[in-house]
Amino acid sequence: MTVQEAKTWLLAAAAKRGVELEVLSTSERQLMLEARGGKPSEVKSSTRAGIGLRVVDDGRTGYASTEELTTDALAWALDEAVANAAITPAAGGALPRGRALGRTDLLGEGLSAPLADKIATSVSFEQAVTADPRVQAMQFGRYMEAEQQVEIGSTAGVDGGYRAGIALLLGGIVMREGESVKQGYHVDPAGDYHQLDPGRTAQTMLARVGRQLGAKPLKTGRRRAVFEPEVVATLLELLVYSLSGKSVVEGKSRLAGRLGERVASPLVTLVDDATLPGALGSRPFDSEGTPSARLTLVEEGVLRSFMHNSVTARRTGQPNTGHASRTYSSTLNVSPTNLLLLPGAGIGQTDGVLVTDLMGVHAGANPISGEVSVQAMGIETVGGEPHPVDDFAISFDLFELFERVSAVGDDPTWSTDGNTIVNAPSLCVEDVSFAGG
Repeated sequence: MTVQEAKTWLLAAAAKRGVELEVLSTSERQLMLEARGGKPSEVKSSTRAGIGLRVVDDGRTGYASTEELTTDALAWALDEAVANAAITPAAGGALPRGRALGRTDLLGEGLSAPLADKIATSVSFEQAVTADPRVQAMQFGRYMEAEQQVEIGSTAGVDGGYRAGIALLLGGIVMREGESVKQGYHVDPAGDYHQLDPGRTAQTMLARVGRQLGAKPLKTGRRRAVFEPEVVATLLELLVYSLSGKSVVEGKSRLAGRLGERVASPLVTLVDDATLPGALGSRPFDSEGTPSARLTLVEEGVLRSFMHNSVTARRTGQPNTGHASRTYSSTLNVSPTNLLLLPGAGIGQTDGVLVTDLMGVHAGANPISGEVSVQAMGIETVGGEPHPVDDFAISFDLFELFERVSAVGDDPTWSTDGNTIVNAPSLCVEDVSFAGG
């Protein structure tokens, strides 16, 4: 049975039983190629696919999933979802009304190159990195790609599908110069294999890690701080937690109740845009079939919206923004798509610390309270002369930091942690506390 046939069968069966049903099919194919010593060393390919059911029966919601597309498996999954709904507290659940959404191919021929070419790309990347005599070890050097297909249908009228994908090069290295040893990694994502350049990615990683060689401990004190785009992306990944309607509903957002209020510097405008052509997080609709649209979250420092799915929108009395996310095997969540911090006029070069890397963020940052205390690396400029620094900690309140932004760079850069797609420029904040040696 095909996915389309399974969806049709399930919707018909749900209609006979008098229950609301949403059917979400997701499939993902992944490829990983690794090279060592100028030769391919590992090839891994995997596919994961299934159908997820969300049933609403008398205001109660239940989930179930199956990876088998047989009549027996589908019937079991529907029975399971109905049974799970029966033991769930009534919360006025309902599926969002929908329409025919069509089928959209966002990937095209983006991953169509022969496997031999992709293997050659991974080898070229590894060779370009290890050609630098300062590289003591290459911990990993990989080409990776993922292709996703989504199909959705519901008894509420939703019907559509899309195909998307991503390709990337990533590597981790240890570099030595004299007695100084530094390690780091770099990820270079693209929506099309043909946009990748192994030589460029290698040089970017070598420059990012190599600039920290010879670093000296930073002295404790207060200084002007400039956060590089990749660091800003990490900060936004923390901030976005409080911009989720799910966090608002659960009482875990420090921004709850502040719509229309100033929550950041007037220089800060934050947008989420799933409609951006060619961007890695773009999609025609969310995991409930709500059409995608550009959403302004923070406009010149003023909080304009939270991200919502249909459930969080109903519970807060706010509009559904089309940010539902789930896979066939998970429950409903809220997630950003392409998170954009709009660039500014640029940041002047003066004395201070350029923060190039934050370490231990998952352990040292609390997205609910906004408290951040982590180790960092950077470049300090004194009297116009830059030099690398390390062995220091930086502590701040995340929300206060965005309120104190004094300049926004004109250097927007795409980055991803594997979950969130961010395009952000550098940010400048005056008088930040650094704890060093």
